[in-house]
Amino acid sequence: MTFTEKEFHSEIDKLDDKSLKKKVFIIIFGTHTPAGKLFDIILLILISISVLAVMLESVHYIQSTYGHLLRVVEWVVTILFTIEYIARILVVLKPRKYIFSFLGVIDFLAILPTFLSLVVASSQGLVIIRALRLLRVFRVLKLDRFVSEAQILGRALVASRHKITVFGLFLLVIVFILGSVMYFVEGGQGGFNSIPLSIYWAIVTLTTVGFGDITPVTALGKMIASLIMLLGYSIIAIPTGIVGAEVYRGIASDPRDDRTLICQACGSEGHRKDSVYCRKCGEKLEFSKPN
Repeated sequence: MTFTEKEFHSEIDKLDDKSLKKKVFIIIFGTHTPAGKLFDIILLILISISVLAVMLESVHYIQSTYGHLLRVVEWVVTILFTIEYIARILVVLKPRKYIFSFLGVIDFLAILPTFLSLVVASSQGLVIIRALRLLRVFRVLKLDRFVSEAQILGRALVASRHKITVFGLFLLVIVFILGSVMYFVEGGQGGFNSIPLSIYWAIVTLTTVGFGDITPVTALGKMIASLIMLLGYSIIAIPTGIVGAEVYRGIASDPRDDRTLICQACGSEGHRKDSVYCRKCGEKLEFSKPN
């Protein structure tokens, strides 16, 4: 559960000015305030330490030598996260909304595995779920402006889905044919023991991965393999071109910004076409073309 600046101030206005609840609310949810930013930065540091501890614990030597210390770190972080989770529920005006929000569920899952490890030992590794809480970095670093760019990419993928689907079906046909041909050409040699294995080899070769577990031994097989490798380079470029064209089309048709216009008062650029006031100086916009 996150608050925009407008929603945050709306929530604040409903709380008593001198109450502890309001002060804690500002610290926990006030990502637009210095205290809120500091709180989220500390939270991100704790998350990173916890995730790092889980990763190190999976290394046998480190686990056997420093396992006790890592467990202490994990429990300290978990207790802090538990206090934070309870505090969020207590200070928010609608606890149910926070509990069942995306970040609320992630916050709960972040503390659950450590307590489950008291009953089920193997559940400790699930603490890695805590890495999802790093999504808060988008609020701390104000990267929400990139959401619009992500939407352009999403629209491009949706717009090109039919072309990509047809291309994918074409690839399936190609690898099926090539795999079958290689099975008969190689005659069971070099690992081509069946058509499914030969199709697997065709996929690996066409994508230029080349594990080397199956290799052609006949001259004709090597010639076909060479052609498949060359074909793979061109095939990789096709979906990139399809999606790239849609992304360019989406950017070109995006009406939000007109960077050929500047504010006469302060000279800033990049305003929305429907803007009335300058986003930097606040003056009423009177656009003029740059020199």
